[in-house]
Amino acid sequence: MLKHRGFPGRLPGTDFQFTIRRANPKGVTPITSRERHADRRPADRRADAGFMKALWQQFGTEPFERGNLDAGRISWLFGREVLPVEDPFDPASYDALLIIDEAAARASFPQAFEPDEEDWA
Repeated sequence: MLKHRGFPGRLPGTDFQFTIRRANPKGVTPITSRERHADRRPADRRADAGFMKALWQQFGTEPFERGNLDAGRISWLFGREVLPVEDPFDPASYDALLIIDEAAARASFPQAFEPDEEDWA
């Protein structure tokens, strides 16, 4: 399992997990497409936006390997902002390749593409 060095482990100040520490010995948790409802809690929305921002800063428009990225967190974006690269796609593989659909991601999470204030310093 590839570990993405420099990728945040969680949303700062919360318990929303972005990465996993080690491979699951019982089997890989598959990525599924989860529906986001309009009445989701604001904290969940911030976690989705924070994860998208971290993905964009780490990978941009390049394909990336799932590796140690949390399947649950990816699943909230999968099929919309994060798409499979390979056909057939193996949702239960740490080696699965994914890519950000920039247009969909910018429409769903415009705040994830805004520069941080410290970037202007």
